[in-house]
Amino acid sequence: MILKEITAYLESVAPLSYQESYDNSGLQIGYPNQEIRSALVTIDVTEKVVDEAINKGCNLILAHHPLIFSGIKKLTGRNFIERTIIKAIKNDIAIYAAHTNFDSISNGVNTKLCEKLNLKNCRILKPSSGLLKKLVTFIPAEHAEKVREAVFKAGAGSIGNYDSCSFNTNGLGSYRGGENSKPFVGSKGVIHFEKEVRFETIFPSPLQGKIIQTLLEIHPYEEVAYDIYPLENETSKIGMGMIGELESPEVEEDFLKKIKTAFKTKTVRYTDLKKELIKKVAVCGGSGSILLQNAIAAKADIFITGDFKYHQFFDAENQIVIADIGHYESEQFTKELFYELLIKKFPKFAVRLSEVNTNPINYL
Repeated sequence: MILKEITAYLESVAPLSYQESYDNSGLQIGYPNQEIRSALVTIDVTEKVVDEAINKGCNLILAHHPLIFSGIKKLTGRNFIERTIIKAIKNDIAIYAAHTNFDSISNGVNTKLCEKLNLKNCRILKPSSGLLKKLVTFIPAEHAEKVREAVFKAGAGSIGNYDSCSFNTNGLGSYRGGENSKPFVGSKGVIHFEKEVRFETIFPSPLQGKIIQTLLEIHPYEEVAYDIYPLENETSKIGMGMIGELESPEVEEDFLKKIKTAFKTKTVRYTDLKKELIKKVAVCGGSGSILLQNAIAAKADIFITGDFKYHQFFDAENQIVIADIGHYESEQFTKELFYELLIKKFPKFAVRLSEVNTNPINYL
């Protein structure tokens, strides 16, 4: 495999534009045209993980957490990040991070948490806004269907569980071609009126280049008139956290034990119980305390995540049960997600799951 083929696929599933502003997902070490023999999938990149990649003959490490978050000014081996970078470069190992962009998609990190708990009717807990744009263009009436279908095929027109969504208005367009023009209909130098369809549809921002390229290729006019509008609408398939429902309500103590088993953790930190049955469950892989109020507003009975600070537990105010299972524990199944995606897309490509436990926290 060529590295850019793998990264292009991952970014088609979870575009880098979906990552949070503080994040640094994407290719961190390596050349896009590098030939990749096999990939090692991990949560974190450490020296031990690089050693494992060397021993297993893997020259790509696909990690959830970026090795490099902030700028590197020197490479002197003074900390584990610099030593890991040096070792990877010396051994020609590429490193790619897929972090909050994979947290944000509807079939990403949080979906895995929901699967482990057998939750039903799952949806994004905090949908993102500002990720959609509207395309408006004007098409000669007899070509409208052909242009619509091509633009839809390029990825436009999806709203929730519906596709091929658009609004179409019949009207009359006018133009006059200049000396060097080649009008599709009419004559240059003469004002021409043509029956046209005003075609409006929406699309995810990362697809803009593909959408416009498709439009320009399929549209019959020499000069294509179109408008792009940014939208503040929320999108139901992109955002942080998820919420779902249990098949049947469960006693709080029993569900906490279920969490402990499902996420293979020795410790679950939780707030006072409400003495009610658990039905609605909110989850967020990693550090999810920022979504507590969203979970309460969604009337979740329990919120499962990691990295809650002492004083933040008070914010539950007996409206919800907070269950902190740990950062690593809430993201451990991300390796499965990456593995399944790559194997399904590239069935003959060698993908290995890291056997190194990179969790820096130990429990007695």
